[in-house]
Amino acid sequence: MVLRTAGGRLSLVVFLWSVAVVLGQNGWSVTYTKKSICTLKGSTVDLSCSYTYPSWHKVTTTFWFTKKYAVENYVNLRNDPDYKGRVMYHSDKMNGHTLTITDLRESDSATYKFRFITDQTGGKHTGDPGVTLSVTDLQVKVTTTWWSTTLTCSTTCTLTGNPAYTWYRNSKIVQGASSPSYSVYFQTEDSFYCAVKGINSPAVSVEGHSYFHVTYTHQRICTLNGSSVDISCSYTYPSGHTVSETIWYTKGKLNEAPQILSPGYGGRVVYLGNMQSDSILRITDLREEDSAEYKFRFRTDQTTWEPTFPGTTLTVTGLQVKLTPATVTEGQKVTLTCSTTCTLGDNPTYVWYKNGHVTTKSTSLFLNPVSSEDTGRYSCSVEGHEDLPSDEETLTVTYGPKNTSVSVSPSGEIVEGSSVTLTCSSDANPPVDKYTWYKKNVTSPKASGQSYSITNIISEDRGEYYCEAQNGRGSMNSTALMIIVAGKQTSVLTAAVGITVFILVLILFLPCFMWFRRSTGGSDVTADTQSAHPDPNSDTYTALNMKTRSPEYDTLANVRDSSSDTVPQIDAEPSDYENCREPPHNLD
Repeated sequence: MVLRTAGGRLSLVVFLWSVAVVLGQNGWSVTYTKKSICTLKGSTVDLSCSYTYPSWHKVTTTFWFTKKYAVENYVNLRNDPDYKGRVMYHSDKMNGHTLTITDLRESDSATYKFRFITDQTGGKHTGDPGVTLSVTDLQVKVTTTWWSTTLTCSTTCTLTGNPAYTWYRNSKIVQGASSPSYSVYFQTEDSFYCAVKGINSPAVSVEGHSYFHVTYTHQRICTLNGSSVDISCSYTYPSGHTVSETIWYTKGKLNEAPQILSPGYGGRVVYLGNMQSDSILRITDLREEDSAEYKFRFRTDQTTWEPTFPGTTLTVTGLQVKLTPATVTEGQKVTLTCSTTCTLGDNPTYVWYKNGHVTTKSTSLFLNPVSSEDTGRYSCSVEGHEDLPSDEETLTVTYGPKNTSVSVSPSGEIVEGSSVTLTCSSDANPPVDKYTWYKKNVTSPKASGQSYSITNIISEDRGEYYCEAQNGRGSMNSTALMIIVAGKQTSVLTAAVGITVFILVLILFLPCFMWFRRSTGGSDVTADTQSAHPDPNSDTYTALNMKTRSPEYDTLANVRDSSSDTVPQIDAEPSDYENCREPPHNLD
């Protein structure tokens, strides 16, 4: 029994030890205090969490984010221009972290996640699924019956924390710490609005006796220049009345009469709706001057009534690309934001273009790190309205010299006494403002300027030369260029003249030499006699028979054939011997 018990306990210990190992390997977690929050536009919200990680790690970085554009390209909310000046981080010693966002906007509605990084390789973790934040505004909805009018403080989501509603009548509290509804049982022409934690709704007017009322679908609309907009409302009136006229108009300046927007006004206005309980004003080809407050009024066959409470405020905006920072250096990060003068509804997605070509779709464009290749013209548009892009904004990236190289002119062999020019080139922005030339193993620089000329080269000029290119962002050296100096080269013209002189001298002295040989011995003459008479059919010529093959020019042969003992005197022209070393003489 003890053994069985011990064995059972042993099995349990082994099982628990295995679980502990798994937990140790996967000991990464993020726990959020709330998974979803609904709060009011203009208010402040706190999103908090706690996190765990293996004990041998040390946390080095913590941040919150809503956007991720590539692997490991998370946008820290502190660096997100959409949250500039509105984000604060708070942490405690118990691995707790809180994100505070102030001055909330409807565009802040998103899923927020917490991420932390440790000092160990692979020590990164993101808490999923995050916290879903919904930002809403307050609107008063009016419901009218014969005996009462009920006002309801409405939101697009259920506010977190069961907040208390306060009702105001003509800016004075008439009901505090109450429910989101308030009823009016008496005749009134006063204005009413509700509030939650100091955030007020727009005011509405109620005419309790006649029960005439207009409810606008939107208190505010922000839309794009060049697009179309529908401004809509619903209206009520006592039974037994028949609507005889409906009119949309804009509130002009303080002392100006309202401008009636009749159908077809300027070719851009259309009325839609059933004209008995709702109406829609459609304006096409919007312009920024269309920004105004638009109101609706109607008349029945029994009365004329015009509401006094606010209508719908329309703001028409263009798109503009903003660069943060405006000036950027390669290696830094830059954020491109598609900016508007008002907040477009429905959290639009923006389409980004570089040099007219689509690059990505995102709220903002993050380039981190930015490179010289990112230089270009950028524009943006709202998805679904690609035909209404912003103007282009040029992103200029500054960087230090790169691709620095040296070229030489003229190319080819360099000989002593010649000249050569070295030219340095480099890619840089701003352009290179200083070039310096160096010879390897020589401390002091040789020259400055983009080009360096060496004239009347001598052997001591041989060696390796390089340049340094420099601008306000940095410097870079080129690879070294070897200059090899050959010995002084003899002029081709001089050599040609020398050869020509040599040949001429040889031609002049050759007849003298041959004549001298003939005059210095009989044996030689006799020997030559055999070759003085060539075969008439032969193409071979002797040295003395260069003019013709006729025997009559064989002077020596004729002389040797004579039977006379007297050697005749040979008459020689001066040209035959005037350049010889010895003067001519008789053969006696």
